[in-house]
Amino acid sequence: MGSSSLIFLVVICLLACSGIMVLVWIWAFKIRNAGVVDIFWSYNFPVIALLLVLFADGFAPRTILACSMIGIAGFRLGTHLMVRIVSHIDEEEGRYQQLRKEWQPNPDRAFFWFFQAQAISNVLLAIPFFIIAINTAPNLSVLEYIGTGIWLIGFFGEAIADWQLKQFKKDPKNKGEVCDKGLWNYSRHPNYFFEWMMWLSYFVFALASPYGYLAIISPAIILYLLLKVTGIPATEEQSLRSKGDKFRAYQKTTSVFVPWFKKG
Repeated sequence: MGSSSLIFLVVICLLACSGIMVLVWIWAFKIRNAGVVDIFWSYNFPVIALLLVLFADGFAPRTILACSMIGIAGFRLGTHLMVRIVSHIDEEEGRYQQLRKEWQPNPDRAFFWFFQAQAISNVLLAIPFFIIAINTAPNLSVLEYIGTGIWLIGFFGEAIADWQLKQFKKDPKNKGEVCDKGLWNYSRHPNYFFEWMMWLSYFVFALASPYGYLAIISPAIILYLLLKVTGIPATEEQSLRSKGDKFRAYQKTTSVFVPWFKKG
Protein backbone atom coordinates (compact mmCIF):
# COMPACT_ATOMS: atom_id res chain seq x y z
CA MET A 1 0.00 0.00 0.00
CA GLY A 2 1.45 3.39 -1.01
CA SER A 3 1.33 6.70 0.80
CA SER A 4 -1.78 7.74 -1.15
CA SER A 5 -3.61 4.69 0.19
CA LEU A 6 -2.48 5.50 3.73
CA ILE A 7 -3.82 9.02 3.30
CA PHE A 8 -7.10 7.53 2.07
CA LEU A 9 -7.38 5.40 5.23
CA VAL A 10 -6.68 8.37 7.49
CA VAL A 11 -9.16 10.60 5.66
CA ILE A 12 -12.08 8.13 5.69
CA CYS A 13 -11.50 7.39 9.38
CA LEU A 14 -11.37 11.11 10.22
CA LEU A 15 -14.53 11.83 8.23
CA ALA A 16 -16.36 8.96 9.92
CA CYS A 17 -15.31 9.98 13.44
CA SER A 18 -16.01 13.66 12.79
CA GLY A 19 -19.47 12.90 11.38
CA ILE A 20 -20.32 10.74 14.38
CA MET A 21 -19.26 13.51 16.75
CA VAL A 22 -21.46 16.05 14.96
CA LEU A 23 -24.45 13.79 15.61
CA VAL A 24 -23.36 13.24 19.23
CA TRP A 25 -23.03 17.00 19.75
CA ILE A 26 -26.59 17.50 18.50
CA TRP A 27 -27.79 14.85 20.97
CA ALA A 28 -25.75 16.40 23.79
CA PHE A 29 -27.17 19.85 22.95
CA LYS A 30 -30.74 18.54 23.17
CA ILE A 31 -30.30 16.67 26.45
CA ARG A 32 -27.89 19.23 27.98
CA ASN A 33 -25.37 16.53 28.85
CA ALA A 34 -21.93 16.73 27.24
CA GLY A 35 -20.83 13.57 29.03
CA VAL A 36 -22.17 11.43 26.16
CA VAL A 37 -19.02 12.38 24.22
CA ASP A 38 -17.11 9.84 26.33
CA ILE A 39 -19.34 7.04 25.08
CA PHE A 40 -18.74 7.76 21.42
CA TRP A 41 -15.06 8.57 21.85
CA SER A 42 -14.78 4.91 22.83
CA TYR A 43 -17.16 3.67 20.11
CA ASN A 44 -15.18 5.52 17.42
CA PHE A 45 -12.31 3.05 17.79
CA PRO A 46 -14.40 0.05 16.66
CA VAL A 47 -15.48 2.22 13.70
CA ILE A 48 -11.83 2.85 12.79
CA ALA A 49 -11.05 -0.85 13.26
CA LEU A 50 -13.86 -1.85 10.90
CA LEU A 51 -12.76 0.63 8.24
CA LEU A 52 -9.19 -0.66 8.39
CA VAL A 53 -10.31 -4.28 8.08
CA LEU A 54 -12.45 -3.34 5.08
CA PHE A 55 -10.04 -1.06 3.21
CA ALA A 56 -6.43 -1.72 4.30
CA ASP A 57 -4.52 -4.27 2.25
CA GLY A 58 -1.85 -5.40 4.70
CA PHE A 59 -1.55 -9.02 5.89
CA ALA A 60 -5.17 -9.80 6.78
CA PRO A 61 -4.61 -11.96 9.91
CA ARG A 62 -2.41 -9.22 11.42
CA THR A 63 -4.92 -6.48 10.64
CA ILE A 64 -7.84 -8.51 11.96
CA LEU A 65 -6.01 -9.41 15.18
CA ALA A 66 -4.93 -5.84 15.96
CA CYS A 67 -8.25 -4.30 14.95
CA SER A 68 -10.12 -6.88 17.01
CA MET A 69 -8.20 -5.75 20.08
CA ILE A 70 -9.01 -2.05 19.67
CA GLY A 71 -12.55 -2.87 18.52
CA ILE A 72 -13.33 -5.10 21.50
CA ALA A 73 -11.72 -2.69 23.99
CA GLY A 74 -13.53 0.32 22.54
CA PHE A 75 -16.89 -1.46 22.46
CA ARG A 76 -16.54 -2.72 26.06
CA LEU A 77 -15.55 0.67 27.42
CA GLY A 78 -18.17 2.52 25.37
CA THR A 79 -20.92 0.16 26.53
CA HIS A 80 -19.77 0.44 30.15
CA LEU A 81 -19.94 4.24 29.88
CA MET A 82 -23.28 4.08 28.06
CA VAL A 83 -24.88 2.15 30.92
CA ARG A 84 -23.41 4.49 33.53
CA ILE A 85 -24.16 7.78 31.77
CA VAL A 86 -27.59 6.95 30.37
CA SER A 87 -28.76 5.76 33.80
CA HIS A 88 -28.16 9.36 34.99
CA ILE A 89 -28.80 11.13 31.68
CA ASP A 90 -30.41 14.15 33.39
CA GLU A 91 -27.34 14.68 35.59
CA GLU A 92 -24.26 15.93 33.73
CA GLU A 93 -20.92 14.83 35.23
CA GLY A 94 -19.20 17.37 37.44
CA ARG A 95 -16.22 17.92 35.14
CA TYR A 96 -18.51 18.81 32.22
CA GLN A 97 -20.59 21.07 34.45
CA GLN A 98 -17.36 22.85 35.32
CA LEU A 99 -16.43 23.24 31.64
CA ARG A 100 -19.91 24.57 30.92
CA LYS A 101 -19.31 27.29 33.53
CA GLU A 102 -15.80 28.09 32.28
CA TRP A 103 -16.93 28.32 28.64
CA GLN A 104 -19.65 30.89 29.20
CA PRO A 105 -21.22 32.79 27.50
CA ASN A 106 -21.42 30.21 24.66
CA PRO A 107 -20.56 26.77 26.04
CA ASP A 108 -22.45 24.89 23.30
CA ARG A 109 -20.21 26.30 20.57
CA ALA A 110 -17.14 25.43 22.64
CA PHE A 111 -18.45 21.91 23.15
CA PHE A 112 -18.92 21.51 19.37
CA TRP A 113 -15.21 22.09 18.80
CA PHE A 114 -14.37 20.01 21.86
CA PHE A 115 -16.30 17.10 20.34
CA GLN A 116 -14.46 17.55 17.02
CA ALA A 117 -11.17 17.54 18.89
CA GLN A 118 -12.19 14.16 20.31
CA ALA A 119 -12.70 12.86 16.76
CA ILE A 120 -9.23 14.07 15.76
CA SER A 121 -7.77 12.43 18.85
CA ASN A 122 -9.41 9.12 17.84
CA VAL A 123 -7.53 9.15 14.54
CA LEU A 124 -4.28 10.38 16.08
CA LEU A 125 -4.34 7.66 18.71
CA ALA A 126 -5.06 5.06 16.00
CA ILE A 127 -1.57 5.60 14.51
CA PRO A 128 -0.44 2.11 15.65
CA PHE A 129 -3.30 0.56 13.71
CA PHE A 130 -2.59 2.44 10.50
CA ILE A 131 1.02 1.25 10.76
CA ILE A 132 -0.05 -2.33 11.46
CA ALA A 133 -2.74 -2.40 8.75
CA ILE A 134 -0.34 -1.53 5.93
CA ASN A 135 2.26 -4.14 6.92
CA THR A 136 2.21 -6.84 4.23
CA ALA A 137 4.74 -9.22 5.87
CA PRO A 138 3.02 -12.65 5.65
CA ASN A 139 3.61 -13.82 9.23
CA LEU A 140 3.19 -12.74 12.84
CA SER A 141 6.27 -11.97 14.93
CA VAL A 142 7.14 -12.56 18.58
CA LEU A 143 6.55 -8.87 19.32
CA GLU A 144 2.99 -9.15 18.02
CA TYR A 145 2.30 -12.11 20.28
CA ILE A 146 3.82 -10.26 23.26
CA GLY A 147 1.68 -7.22 22.45
CA THR A 148 -1.41 -9.42 22.39
CA GLY A 149 -0.48 -10.88 25.80
CA ILE A 150 -0.06 -7.43 27.33
CA TRP A 151 -3.42 -6.42 25.86
CA LEU A 152 -5.17 -9.38 27.49
CA ILE A 153 -3.84 -8.35 30.92
CA GLY A 154 -4.92 -4.74 30.35
CA PHE A 155 -8.35 -5.66 29.00
CA PHE A 156 -9.32 -7.99 31.83
CA GLY A 157 -7.72 -5.74 34.46
CA GLU A 158 -9.79 -2.75 33.36
CA ALA A 159 -12.96 -4.83 33.08
CA ILE A 160 -12.48 -6.18 36.62
CA ALA A 161 -11.75 -2.70 38.03
CA ASP A 162 -14.87 -1.27 36.38
CA TRP A 163 -16.99 -4.17 37.65
CA GLN A 164 -15.68 -3.80 41.21
CA LEU A 165 -16.45 -0.07 41.25
CA LYS A 166 -19.92 -0.68 39.82
CA GLN A 167 -20.69 -3.28 42.51
CA PHE A 168 -19.45 -0.90 45.21
CA LYS A 169 -21.69 1.92 43.98
CA LYS A 170 -24.74 -0.35 43.77
CA ASP A 171 -24.78 -0.76 47.56
CA PRO A 172 -26.73 2.17 49.09
CA LYS A 173 -24.57 1.91 52.22
CA ASN A 174 -21.56 3.03 50.19
CA LYS A 175 -23.02 6.37 49.11
CA GLY A 176 -20.45 9.07 49.84
CA GLU A 177 -17.82 6.45 50.69
CA VAL A 178 -14.51 5.77 48.88
CA CYS A 179 -14.17 2.50 47.00
CA ASP A 180 -11.05 0.72 48.32
CA LYS A 181 -12.06 -2.84 47.50
CA GLY A 182 -10.32 -5.26 45.17
CA LEU A 183 -7.98 -3.54 42.73
CA TRP A 184 -9.02 -0.17 44.17
CA ASN A 185 -7.20 -1.13 47.36
CA TYR A 186 -3.91 -1.00 45.44
CA SER A 187 -4.51 1.94 43.09
CA ARG A 188 -6.76 4.98 43.17
CA HIS A 189 -7.26 4.54 39.43
CA PRO A 190 -6.71 0.90 38.42
CA ASN A 191 -9.10 1.32 35.48
CA TYR A 192 -6.87 4.07 34.07
CA PHE A 193 -3.73 2.01 34.64
CA PHE A 194 -5.05 -1.01 32.75
CA GLU A 195 -6.46 1.23 30.01
CA TRP A 196 -2.96 2.63 29.53
CA MET A 197 -1.56 -0.90 29.55
CA MET A 198 -3.70 -1.70 26.51
CA TRP A 199 -2.35 1.35 24.68
CA LEU A 200 1.17 0.20 25.56
CA SER A 201 0.34 -3.19 24.05
CA TYR A 202 -0.59 -1.55 20.72
CA PHE A 203 2.85 0.09 20.62
CA VAL A 204 4.60 -3.21 21.31
CA PHE A 205 2.48 -4.90 18.61
CA ALA A 206 3.30 -2.15 16.09
CA LEU A 207 7.06 -2.47 16.70
CA ALA A 208 6.99 -5.52 14.43
CA SER A 209 5.95 -3.30 11.49
CA PRO A 210 8.02 -0.78 9.50
CA TYR A 211 8.09 2.59 11.31
CA GLY A 212 6.41 0.93 14.27
CA TYR A 213 8.43 3.08 16.68
CA LEU A 214 6.15 5.98 15.69
CA ALA A 215 3.34 4.21 17.54
CA ILE A 216 4.89 5.34 20.84
CA ILE A 217 2.88 8.52 20.38
CA SER A 218 -0.33 6.74 21.41
CA PRO A 219 0.63 5.42 24.89
CA ALA A 220 2.60 8.65 25.47
CA ILE A 221 -0.45 10.84 24.77
CA ILE A 222 -2.76 8.60 26.80
CA LEU A 223 -0.35 8.63 29.75
CA TYR A 224 -0.08 12.42 29.63
CA LEU A 225 -3.85 12.85 29.44
CA LEU A 226 -4.47 10.40 32.27
CA LEU A 227 -1.83 11.83 34.60
CA LYS A 228 -2.00 15.54 33.80
CA VAL A 229 -5.20 16.55 32.00
CA THR A 230 -8.62 14.90 31.73
CA GLY A 231 -8.03 11.69 33.66
CA ILE A 232 -6.71 11.62 37.20
CA PRO A 233 -6.67 15.40 37.95
CA ALA A 234 -10.33 15.95 36.96
CA THR A 235 -11.50 12.73 38.63
CA GLU A 236 -9.69 13.48 41.88
CA GLU A 237 -10.93 17.07 41.99
CA GLN A 238 -14.49 15.76 41.71
CA SER A 239 -13.84 13.10 44.38
CA LEU A 240 -12.44 15.73 46.74
CA ARG A 241 -15.55 17.87 46.19
CA SER A 242 -17.92 14.97 46.81
CA LYS A 243 -16.05 12.91 49.46
CA GLY A 244 -13.76 15.43 51.15
CA ASP A 245 -11.57 14.12 53.98
CA LYS A 246 -12.43 10.48 53.24
CA PHE A 247 -10.81 10.80 49.83
CA ARG A 248 -7.86 12.77 51.25
CA ALA A 249 -7.16 9.87 53.61
CA TYR A 250 -7.39 7.47 50.65
CA GLN A 251 -4.89 9.63 48.73
CA LYS A 252 -2.36 9.40 51.56
CA THR A 253 -2.34 5.60 51.66
CA THR A 254 -2.99 4.43 48.09
CA SER A 255 -0.88 4.55 44.93
CA VAL A 256 -2.29 7.05 42.44
CA PHE A 257 -1.80 4.96 39.27
CA VAL A 258 0.33 1.80 39.31
CA PRO A 259 -1.26 -0.84 41.61
CA TRP A 260 0.96 -1.22 44.67
CA PHE A 261 0.83 -2.00 48.36
CA LYS A 262 -0.64 0.49 50.84
CA LYS A 263 1.61 3.14 52.35
CA GLY A 264 2.18 3.07 56.08
